[in-house]
Amino acid sequence: MHKYKIAEMFSSINGEGTHAGQLAFFIRFTGCNLNCSYCDTKWANVPNAKHTEMTADEILSEVKKSGIKNVTVTGGEPLIQPNIIHLLEMLCGDGRYIEIETNGSADVSPALKIKENRPALTMDYKLPSSGMESRMLSDNFALLEKNDTVKFVAGSRADLERALEIIREYRLIGKCAVYISPVFGEIEPAEIVDFMLANKLNGVNVQLQMHKFIWDPNAQGV
Repeated sequence: MHKYKIAEMFSSINGEGTHAGQLAFFIRFTGCNLNCSYCDTKWANVPNAKHTEMTADEILSEVKKSGIKNVTVTGGEPLIQPNIIHLLEMLCGDGRYIEIETNGSADVSPALKIKENRPALTMDYKLPSSGMESRMLSDNFALLEKNDTVKFVAGSRADLERALEIIREYRLIGKCAVYISPVFGEIEPAEIVDFMLANKLNGVNVQLQMHKFIWDPNAQGV
């Protein structure tokens, strides 16, 4: 029976995205295929990162025990995990809201073929300061729907300019939710707001990582 490598599971609030501020149960996998300059979960991505091996049934049991209906599947990169679709199909039962936080480099189409209660995507587009933009899989944009989100994490004015190009090129406004977040400590949120005003970015959301203001920015399990 397959066992998944779980870095941590915990109940908290969702710190970002369309369900920000709501209770959420987090399932974090180890391992990522990218290495972003600003990554705040590097501890979960290193080879042989500390983890617990759990079956799909064991994970589902923990989700049910939490009593929380919003479930965030994250990492690392969840969509590169072996047998991830089997687990996602199980999680999508019982009316739960399943959100997959994915880094923009993995093919999202298998997850979107889940028929019952199709999971929502929060998909990053890695901007230049991440060092990972060349790894982005732009074919994913065509698959996004109203319940999905594209998230841009910006650390500079150049990042904001690139985000604007992508938003326009793929006509993201109105297609899905669009968020721009600052790299924590690298760019002032006011600069993002000024940029949005200057470019009349109606339908785009500026977003701060709520959990980094409630708790220590480096805290795990929140």
